[in-house]
Amino acid sequence: KPALETLSVIAYRQPIQRSQIEAIRGVAVDSIVRTLLDMGLIKVVGRSELPGKPWLYGTTQAFLEHFGLKCLDDLPGMTEMRRNLQVQQEMDLTGEAGPGSGS
Repeated sequence: KPALETLSVIAYRQPIQRSQIEAIRGVAVDSIVRTLLDMGLIKVVGRSELPGKPWLYGTTQAFLEHFGLKCLDDLPGMTEMRRNLQVQQEMDLTGEAGPGSGS
């Protein structure tokens, strides 16, 4: 779950610095970023102009393929995400099995 949260932040905010990811998530992400790099889901896309020239991260073609996306524009928007969250919460309240529940 932490890796998926970190990957989501990168996907929606790219290009993004590790320190910005940490500010959003509220935790250190060094090992998670390393893992995502090793998996080929993210890559270094440049360097910031800030002091120290920190790396900027973005997603890869492998990320798009893994999640069945043609381009980043296919990522769900806030309206769609809110609707999906509401449906999931309603299913949780009624005790119905939701997507990916294994039922």
